[in-house]
Amino acid sequence: MTNATKVLQQAAAHCLHYPDTELYQRIPLLRDCLAETPPKLADGITPLLDHLSRTSQVDAARHYVDVFDTKPGRCLYVTWYTDGDTRRRGGSLAHLKGFYRQHGFRPLPGELPDYLPILLEFAAQAGEPGQQLLARFRRGLELLQAKLSMMDTPYTAVVGAVIATVPQVPDALAADSQPAAEQVGLEPVLLGYPTTLGTR
Repeated sequence: MTNATKVLQQAAAHCLHYPDTELYQRIPLLRDCLAETPPKLADGITPLLDHLSRTSQVDAARHYVDVFDTKPGRCLYVTWYTDGDTRRRGGSLAHLKGFYRQHGFRPLPGELPDYLPILLEFAAQAGEPGQQLLARFRRGLELLQAKLSMMDTPYTAVVGAVIATVPQVPDALAADSQPAAEQVGLEPVLLGYPTTLGTR
C-alpha cells in the first residue's frame, strides 16, 4: 500500500463521516494532507471539502442525511450490499468485529463495524489485511457510487476516489444489485447519525 493510498483512505474516512463540528475543524488539515497525494486521487475529495467550506454546518448535515440516511441503497453500512437485511448480516458483522480485534483495532462502542468510515480507517492503518478486507466490499462500493451518481452530490466523487484505491482480488465478494429483504433478527441498517470514528 502506498502512502498516497493511506492518506486518501484516511481523508475519505473523515469526509464520509457526518459533518459535525470536528469535521469542519479538520478541513484545513485534510487539505494539507491531500496536497501530498497525486491530483487524480485528491481531486475526488477536494470538491467535498469545497462544498463543506461554503455550506453551513446545518445545511451540510441536511444534505448528508438526504444522501445517506433516506434510502437503504445509499447507506454507508457495507454489509447491506452483500447481505441485505438478513440474519446472515449478523454473522458478517461479528466476523468484522473479530477481524478488527485480531489486528488490534477497536471501533468505539455504538458504531457498527461495517460503517464505511471505520472500514476505511482500518484499511489505512492495517496495511495489507485492511486493503484485502476493503476489497471484499468493492462491488458494494461500486453500487453505492452508481446510486450517488443519480444525485447532485460531491459524495459521488469521494466514493469514486475510494474505489480507485481498492484492490481487485479474485475472491472479492460480489454484492447483489437487489439485496435480500429478510429482516428477522437484525438491527436496522439505518441507525441514525454516526458521531465518531473508530480508534486503536
